[in-house]
Amino acid sequence: MNRSRRLIALETGIEIRWHGRGGQGAVTSAELLALAAISEGQYAQAFPSFGPERRGAPVLSFVRISRNAPLRIRAEITEPDVVVVLDPGLLPIANVTAGLKPDGIVVTNTKKGPDDIRREFGIKHTLATVDATRIAREILGVPITNTTMIGALLNATGVVKIESLEEPLMHRFGQLGARNFQAMKRAYEETVVKERA
Repeated sequence: MNRSRRLIALETGIEIRWHGRGGQGAVTSAELLALAAISEGQYAQAFPSFGPERRGAPVLSFVRISRNAPLRIRAEITEPDVVVVLDPGLLPIANVTAGLKPDGIVVTNTKKGPDDIRREFGIKHTLATVDATRIAREILGVPITNTTMIGALLNATGVVKIESLEEPLMHRFGQLGARNFQAMKRAYEETVVKERA
């Protein structure tokens, strides 16, 4: 399937659920993506799932984007179009595909390729993989993959243009913004997408 068919940000909108651990930046990723969508003239919202999370505990954040209509709902996303997994350690312990639409996409940080992940975890959806931890270590010097995984998401969906993230990253991270943007672009280039089984 070509990129234009993988572009799933339809007029009705796209809903993305981020899976991470406390301190990994899942909430920041959602906010940055929403800001990029708004800068393109789309409607967007981002919000976390609040609870008793502590650093390292599994957390969720959500993004809704609509091209043509204001967003009226602000409930947690239970039937996402896309799931982004920042920490590969969540794959065996969390049901990251719960509620994922049949034509949905799983975007995950892993050293393994899509075929290996599909076999190991039984994921039947379109699967995008990238070793975001390695990229983050090489470019940022730390294994924090939130901005890196935005690049993988953009490769898999095309929901916003990669250039639209530059200003939000610079604003959020100051001098480190350029390195975060570089990590995001590298992940975009290295992401491997395998259509659903």
